[in-house]
Amino acid sequence: MDYNAAQVIQALDSVTDLQTAFSEKNVQQIIHDAIAIQQIPAPTFHEGPRAAYIKKQFSQYKLHNIQRDSLFNVYGRLPGSDPSAPAVLVSAHLDTVFPHGTNLSTRREDKYLFGPGLGDNSLGVAGLLALVRTLSNPKLQTKSDIWFVANSCEEGLGNLAGIRAVWDMLGEKLGAAIVLEGMALGRIYHGGIAVRRLHITCETPGGHSWTHFGQPSAIHELMKLGAKIVSIQPVTRPRTTYNIGMIEGGHSVNSLAQTASLYLDLRSEQPPFLAQLEEQIMAAIAELQQPSLKFTVDIVGDRPSGYIRVDHPLVQLASAALEAVSLKARYEIGSTDANILLANQLPTVTIGISYGGHAHRLDEFIEEKPVAKGFRQAVLLALATANHVAVW
Repeated sequence: MDYNAAQVIQALDSVTDLQTAFSEKNVQQIIHDAIAIQQIPAPTFHEGPRAAYIKKQFSQYKLHNIQRDSLFNVYGRLPGSDPSAPAVLVSAHLDTVFPHGTNLSTRREDKYLFGPGLGDNSLGVAGLLALVRTLSNPKLQTKSDIWFVANSCEEGLGNLAGIRAVWDMLGEKLGAAIVLEGMALGRIYHGGIAVRRLHITCETPGGHSWTHFGQPSAIHELMKLGAKIVSIQPVTRPRTTYNIGMIEGGHSVNSLAQTASLYLDLRSEQPPFLAQLEEQIMAAIAELQQPSLKFTVDIVGDRPSGYIRVDHPLVQLASAALEAVSLKARYEIGSTDANILLANQLPTVTIGISYGGHAHRLDEFIEEKPVAKGFRQAVLLALATANHVAVW
């Protein structure tokens, strides 16, 4: 890196044309947008209405190549002054874990704003819109193109299909990426953990609970497998975890179940330890196999890992942007859309717009006041990246 990250950020932070963007009025607009987005249901695989809303918002600004693909990813390109320079991707995922019919009402209590999916990731998408609004100012033109993308399928069983499609479309054009999340302010995610998701199904002949007592029940056998799984003690370093997230099966209380299944989430900071944990699961299944029952395992999620070093120019710019708003960076690894980009060796960081908590719960919340700092750091980082990625 032939420049000082702190100096680059400081120079941008003094640009007069940015001060309006950092006004309280604009910050309140971000919060207003976050609520508007949150009110549009967007379960994974059903992001269409929210995508349509974002596409309409994109059309209000001087973006090129505005489009929505078959997976409900919404794209818009802000041209830079040098078409030959590597482009920058700024993305935020549209989908939420909450199903259709969820009560999406919001409420304020003290410094908190509550609402399902508000922080994960309606606020991130609102931050994306605010960046489009701000960087569309012709006085802030960058060297590189910036592709703004609101993508689908980040949550649950989406298996990052949205960002995979984004990579397939834009990958060869890109030199760096910034992923926006609503509730990660102060954190810089520069690495992606390996994730494997399994759907394990047990099948038996079934029968009557009284007449055929003692014969295999798919639910009983699945519970035996669950007991074996939760008895596994994975290593703590590198951190490795598992979670049985969903169980289903059976058709009546007085029947031996013919089918039952569970969804299992496996994670590790290092792929070899994830593979080791998966081998333990498969061994547990093998111990239970018998002629009268059948286990099948389907892979329903596979998030690759990847990382960039803390001393990478992009990470250093992200750190300097946080320092500019009086926050100290915490370097993290996690599981986000960045996994796909990092696995494809694209320098990527994930940053947050505010603080919050209770993600994936009905009482999810964000803090409103820190949005001002979160947005400021996002603007500074996006501008700095789009002006310097060509020299990395």
